[in-house]
Amino acid sequence: MNVPNKNPDAVAADHGADEFGARWERIRKKLRAELGEETYMSWFASVHLVDCDGARARLSVPTRFLKSWIEEHHFQRLTGHWKVELPSIEKIDLIVRTAVMRSQVADVKAAAPANAGLEGDRFGRRSAIRAGGNLRTDGPGGSPLDARMTFATFIVGRQNGLAHAAAKQVVEAGLGANGAPRFNPLYIHASVGLGKTHLLQATAHAFEAQGKRAIYLTAEKFMYGFVAALKNQSAIAFKEALRGIDALIIDDLQFLQGRAVQQEFCHTLNALTDAGRQVVVAADRPPVELENLEDRVRSRLGGGLTVEVGPMDEELRLNILIARASLLRAEDARFDVPMPVLAHIAAQVTQSGRDLEAAVTRLLHHSQFYKKAVTTELADEVIRDLVRPTDPRRIRVEDILRVVSKHYNVTRADLLSSRRTANVVRPRQIAMYLAKVLTLRSLPEIGRRFGGRDHTTVLHAVRKIEGLVQGDKALAEEIEVLKRMLME
Repeated sequence: MNVPNKNPDAVAADHGADEFGARWERIRKKLRAELGEETYMSWFASVHLVDCDGARARLSVPTRFLKSWIEEHHFQRLTGHWKVELPSIEKIDLIVRTAVMRSQVADVKAAAPANAGLEGDRFGRRSAIRAGGNLRTDGPGGSPLDARMTFATFIVGRQNGLAHAAAKQVVEAGLGANGAPRFNPLYIHASVGLGKTHLLQATAHAFEAQGKRAIYLTAEKFMYGFVAALKNQSAIAFKEALRGIDALIIDDLQFLQGRAVQQEFCHTLNALTDAGRQVVVAADRPPVELENLEDRVRSRLGGGLTVEVGPMDEELRLNILIARASLLRAEDARFDVPMPVLAHIAAQVTQSGRDLEAAVTRLLHHSQFYKKAVTTELADEVIRDLVRPTDPRRIRVEDILRVVSKHYNVTRADLLSSRRTANVVRPRQIAMYLAKVLTLRSLPEIGRRFGGRDHTTVLHAVRKIEGLVQGDKALAEEIEVLKRMLME
């Protein structure tokens, strides 16, 4: 390929960087396939390739905790993939990029206009840095806050409007000196990439703008901080630091593990809510479905306002793409994405906002590198791996209890009770059977959801229904009807 106005050394360097970047993308795809979407997004989505010289690859992560976790749990897997892709590799270095970003931001901040803003920036990392944005750590032990994730840059749609309104009302309720929390705790749940973290960080920024002390923490950072405090014999200082704030904001609560850690979290939650301090929590499922948490923690979390952020519809995806493309066009006036191309991407890329960000960024890179106009054909080329089959509707045990109780005219309490009457036993067994075949829950998990029953009881119910449907055509058709009702 002819590259005008470049010397041979520069061209060789570009091709080398492009080659290593392609190898890193293949490694990322392997990690996504092996670990699953949620685990990959939690630990590797924010890992970036800094450079590679053939013998050593440097990867950057946003936090020290993420670096430690990958080194402890996934480093051997990561190294193995690199050696397959590049046998000459000798060393993999993980570095924390926060400090590097801060020094870069300091260099440009002085030159940035005083009124440089981030309005309309839904995803734009480079724009945020140029405008003086940076990654910060708020409060004692807080996780990094991204200056770009504010309410002003959040794209609101039908699926996330309720959660967005609730988060803003939580902040507005604390405007007065004696303002009492309106919803406490506020619990937001959604699948990966639908904006939970953006809402939580926007809430933290808004509290900070009021002069209030808000700490944003991931569940892992909370665990790490508590365990480190125990080892350093500073647990009392850790507790006092958290109990002395105005708002505690916890992300990815589904990863909270360990009995002692959960007890401390529950004590902190009780202390803050009883004192009229705000607590905001996000996870990938409702409180009742967090089986790894103790009952009293789930109960406390469910005592406030629980809101769900649903999957993005095509209109919301298109609005996010428009905002992202506008941001990049402000940086490079030559980058023009026709509206039909954005509409095409919105129809094809359906899983998460991160995928939408990646799609537009790739369009920019390909159009600049190959000197091509942005067309639907180019879009199809760059988003190929982002187009995934539409996932079937996620069925929850709560959905099964609701549908079965209504269909058989029994109450949810009946299904969870120890009653052994015929009009309750059969619907209960059918509900357990449906929970086994339609969800990913284990037998012990299903048993806990059905009134704390043993897994052998669930297994008996499943085998019982499996045997009956073989010879009872009416029952088999009835169960198919229930499945269709749950799929709708």
